[in-house]
Amino acid sequence: MSSASSRLHRQLNQNSTPYQDPLGRLAWESLDANAWWLPQAAVSLAGVADFEAQPEDVRRRLSRLEFLGFLDAGLWLEGIFMERIARSLSSSGTTAERMYHLHELREEAGHSLMFLQLMEKSGLHLPRQGISRPWFVDLLGRRLPPRGALFWLSVVVGEEVPDRLNRAIRTLGAYSVDPLVRQMCTLHIIDEARHIAHARDALEHALASASAARRRLLTPLADALIRRFLDTFYLPAPAVYELAGLTPGRRWRELARRNPARRDFVRECVAPTLNYLRRLGLAVALPGA
Repeated sequence: MSSASSRLHRQLNQNSTPYQDPLGRLAWESLDANAWWLPQAAVSLAGVADFEAQPEDVRRRLSRLEFLGFLDAGLWLEGIFMERIARSLSSSGTTAERMYHLHELREEAGHSLMFLQLMEKSGLHLPRQGISRPWFVDLLGRRLPPRGALFWLSVVVGEEVPDRLNRAIRTLGAYSVDPLVRQMCTLHIIDEARHIAHARDALEHALASASAARRRLLTPLADALIRRFLDTFYLPAPAVYELAGLTPGRRWRELARRNPARRDFVRECVAPTLNYLRRLGLAVALPGA
């Protein structure tokens, strides 16, 4: 472990120490269960004529269901992270590194509790049937050796893709999204900034001695990870549309997949991550390019 990484772990530990449980920080009684929970521009069907012609209550309902779907995917991913973090505690590492893993574990658990609380307060329930998770990502996340470049590449992409949507909710929904939802996203962003800094440092350390040929081999895997994560977090399942009253769900999902406004929104969200990976020598492509 480099001295720079050791300094980073000490700084992350210091910044993580004044922890507050997000369940106690959010005024749950203030939640408006009829409000927009995603900014209108962040809804998957934004700009689609058939969707824009729907009553506003249908469009607001879809925003809430899409946000719940986003949280449900977050629970799946946080579960993988917590499993790997817990397993890493028994492996070698500096005291500062192992302490930071415990901080991460506490924060990821707090995020998951926060997600579940909002799901409970929403009064909406996503069906388990019809909502799947990418086996490719699940396998890599649970089985990859924890010190390798591919593992940390998976973590960086897995942390950054949903974080970019949280940031879009913060910026685009400043005056339109329910304040509790925006505060939830803010709390998540603050913790994730530290998690991403840690993951980026570990990825850079793992790639430090990688040849250009090795980086070329990693590039298609990076592309595949980005596409799978984007589908998981940015393209709702058909059941989500049907719960909003948009049937058949598969038709609306296909409209979302082909929606030019949605493609532009996703590309803008993922651009910082792609640019970062390119600086590391991974020639990743824009989704859909």
